[in-house]
Amino acid sequence: MREKQKTYSKAMKKDIIIPKVKDVYIAVVNQYNDIYKTYDWNAYIINDKDVALEMVLIVSRGYDENRVTSTMRHKLEQLPAKSYAKIELVQEDVLELNNEFIVTFFENNKMYDKTFLFRKNTINKNALQPIPLMDTKGVLVK
Repeated sequence: MREKQKTYSKAMKKDIIIPKVKDVYIAVVNQYNDIYKTYDWNAYIINDKDVALEMVLIVSRGYDENRVTSTMRHKLEQLPAKSYAKIELVQEDVLELNNEFIVTFFENNKMYDKTFLFRKNTINKNALQPIPLMDTKGVLVK
C-alpha cells in the first residue's frame, strides 16, 4: 500500500503546474527614518507587471548554520500593477544571515510561488543599485 501512495504522490506533484514568476522582485532599501533619525533597512515587494497581484502572501526568515530568526508572515489583498509595498524592517544583526522571502500570489486566477534569497552579508551599502519603480537604490533579488 505504501508503494502505491508514493506513486500517487509523484503523479500528483507532476500534475501541479506552478508558472514561473516574472517581473516580481524583493528589494531591501536603506532609508532614513525621520522619527528615530537613523538609517534603517526595509524590505519591499515590487510588482513590475502590467496586472495586479492578488492575495499576496509573504513568509520571511533569517538563518545560517547555527541560528534561525522568528518566521514573519505578511498578507496583501492586492498589489496594483507597477507598484511596490513595504514588507518589513530588517534589523542590522539579521543582515549577517541568509534572508529568505517566500512569496505566493494569484495573477489571473493562477497561483505563483517563488523564494527570494539574499545570501548572508550581501545586503550592504556597497551592493546598492537602482531599484525598479522606486526612486532609490537598494539590494535587489529577482
